[in-house]
Amino acid sequence: MALSDRPAARHQEIGQAFTDRVRGTRSWDVPAPVAGWTARDVVRHLTEWFPPFLAGGSGIRLPAGPSVDDDPAGAWQTQVDAVQALLDDPATAGLVLTNRHVGDVPLDRAIDQFYTTDVFMHTWDLARATGQDDRLDPGFCAALLAGMEPIDEVLRSSGQYGARVPVKEDADAQTRLLGFIGRDPDWTPH
Repeated sequence: MALSDRPAARHQEIGQAFTDRVRGTRSWDVPAPVAGWTARDVVRHLTEWFPPFLAGGSGIRLPAGPSVDDDPAGAWQTQVDAVQALLDDPATAGLVLTNRHVGDVPLDRAIDQFYTTDVFMHTWDLARATGQDDRLDPGFCAALLAGMEPIDEVLRSSGQYGARVPVKEDADAQTRLLGFIGRDPDWTPH
């Protein structure tokens, strides 16, 4: 089933998939596909970069959850619930996020474009690190890749993506997306 193209609904679907992987994690200290990261660091990344991005661009402050060091599942749940409540609030429709790199973007679209897609891609990291189902929606993988490939140089220069990992030309959309963002699609914990 394809993911919704509405920001609130897509966040709910992607957030739930990541939440399922969080709940299925048995060890937070296992290595993750991002060099130097553990499963805990995947959650840490998502819960640490987004709140200041949101506050800086919109003035909205998400409620603080528990520390990722003490309770990664609780930290994630606090954030995913707060972001969903924000997206579900009819008042959000008129809000704008302002950022020097992207300009003025409707808040729901900014969350969708920058945060929800990051959660989507990091779902693979957490799943792969913890031995869970790591399949991502193929249609959304293809759409993300189609949108990212034309701005490859900009993305690489941002420091947010690793060097592209070569994959077979006939690889599926998920494998191509993973390689594009700098993941080895064959990565397994040692």
